[in-house]
Amino acid sequence: MESSSNGLLTQVTQFWNLLDDLAESNPESYKNFIQQQLKEGKQLCAAPEPQLCLQTRILKPKEKTLFINLCQWKRIPAPQSLTHPVPLSVGRPEDMSETSDADVYTVIDVAYNPDVLQAAEKDQVKKDQLVQMAMKCIEEQLQVTLSHVYHITKFKIKGSIQRMKQNLMGIQTGPTDLKEKMRKELTLEQIRSSTLSNSDHFPQLLLPKDQVSSKKGCLIEEISSTEIQVEMKTPAYELKIVADQNEKPLKIELKVELPGINSVSLCDLSVSENDLLIEVSEKYRLHLNLPESVDTEMTTAKFIKEKATLIITMPLV
Repeated sequence: MESSSNGLLTQVTQFWNLLDDLAESNPESYKNFIQQQLKEGKQLCAAPEPQLCLQTRILKPKEKTLFINLCQWKRIPAPQSLTHPVPLSVGRPEDMSETSDADVYTVIDVAYNPDVLQAAEKDQVKKDQLVQMAMKCIEEQLQVTLSHVYHITKFKIKGSIQRMKQNLMGIQTGPTDLKEKMRKELTLEQIRSSTLSNSDHFPQLLLPKDQVSSKKGCLIEEISSTEIQVEMKTPAYELKIVADQNEKPLKIELKVELPGINSVSLCDLSVSENDLLIEVSEKYRLHLNLPESVDTEMTTAKFIKEKATLIITMPLV
């Protein structure tokens, strides 16, 4: 480990010396180099975004419903050519249910490079190939058997966007910690890229050859978190659908009791069209799948300090 650290330190020193020489001898090239690094840094910091959601089934070892969120993520490299493998990232499986009495289903997040998904957007054959590749990688990585019959759901993502980002990025911390972590990764990426003749190559995203499927030739990036996760309680809540005089549903009202919380600034709320996530100061966590689709832009929330109660009003679409 010590020799490895010394070798990396030597590379870093040589890297900075090269930059100093470049700044003096060719300021324009130095400027272009820095701009290129900043551009690549933005790709590293960009979060995954939902593209579409698939519904299928896990057949073995235990049969249950499976939702696969196909996401686009600039951090995943595009294939070098049509004959090269298509890199993808598979998140860890998460079991969920609509209510405490409902059947449990599993959600898995899979990310491709945006260019890969866009190229398949209007080509059903390519889209099916990406879906089948994702299923094959899930089977090999998790040692399960899937039904390869699927349908695309009406919603883009199952579960919250925040949950998906945390799953794929492997980060369970707040925004400040996230920025610090990405800043460190960016620095390391700049150092590694400077030692390669091909700046488009991302070695830290590729698995060793012996871990890559020879059947589908897929590359899987698995990003895990080393952060200690704090166990948070599920708060008491009341959810109801408010209807008009003709019994037409108008909105969803959610009241969440948060004992010990005296400021709305401690509440982190994320609402999508069909689910909601509340995380409060590392004390409470509530994830709900909503019974009706809601208008996220018209959703409002207020915090009653005297009662330590958060009230969320979500008009229906």
